[in-house]
Amino acid sequence: MGAESGRTFLVTGGNTGIGLATATELARRGGRVYIASRSEAKGSDAVASIVAATGNAEVSYLPLDLADLGSVRACADEFLATGQPLHALINNAGVAGRGGLTRDGFEMLFGVNHLGHFALTTALAGRLAESAPARVVTVASDSHYQAKTIDFTALRRRTRGITGLHAYAVSKLCNVLFSQELARRLEGQGVTTYAVHPGVVASDIWRQVPRPVRGIMTARMRTTEQGAQTSVYCTTAAEVAGQTGLFYDDCKLREASSVASPGLGKILWERSEAWTGA
Repeated sequence: MGAESGRTFLVTGGNTGIGLATATELARRGGRVYIASRSEAKGSDAVASIVAATGNAEVSYLPLDLADLGSVRACADEFLATGQPLHALINNAGVAGRGGLTRDGFEMLFGVNHLGHFALTTALAGRLAESAPARVVTVASDSHYQAKTIDFTALRRRTRGITGLHAYAVSKLCNVLFSQELARRLEGQGVTTYAVHPGVVASDIWRQVPRPVRGIMTARMRTTEQGAQTSVYCTTAAEVAGQTGLFYDDCKLREASSVASPGLGKILWERSEAWTGA
């Protein structure tokens, strides 16, 4: 029996990169794991690879397109219909270097990295509380330190610039603010929250960056297994069970940006609630 036997985990973007490494490690420890991603073919391949690597057959796929709020609601409904408890939700999926708008008209990086996960988490919050003690781990980034504010009007426009680095930093600030505000709103319900910096990882998040540049960028980055370590730590470690709403880097506490204030977190939550109909 593994250390996580009897516990259920849902990992967004669990078909590739850090998410796949996280899901594999949780399955290796005996957990029941759901991986949620856009591509059924890639998701099914990932399920098969996790089962083969770990010998744990309790791995399943859920369809999820974070750029489509209808798909997010359907994913939450499909999980809830299983009747399974949910001991940890790992909001791992993300995009970088990709512009445009989501299906619902939001700036792509904000829409996928924050708003889709906001909608998924709020839809599953009741099940998390029923399954307490439970955790929500959101993969943020130290890029959030680069965002000095949130221009809420810009979140309804196409991504600006070629690299989208500013929009990425804003989306990661939103991840940190969301994790903090979620902790405040779930206080006393047995659900703790964690925002994590995985390190700079050579994962599929950079797939939209042109190939020659991408090769140079990723040459000295961490492996996906190294990048998953802090996510797995905050999902499972007993020593952080009493902590909530904090930011972690390399399996250690790190002070979040001073821009990540309760006031801004409340505004972001209220906007996100209105935009998702949560």
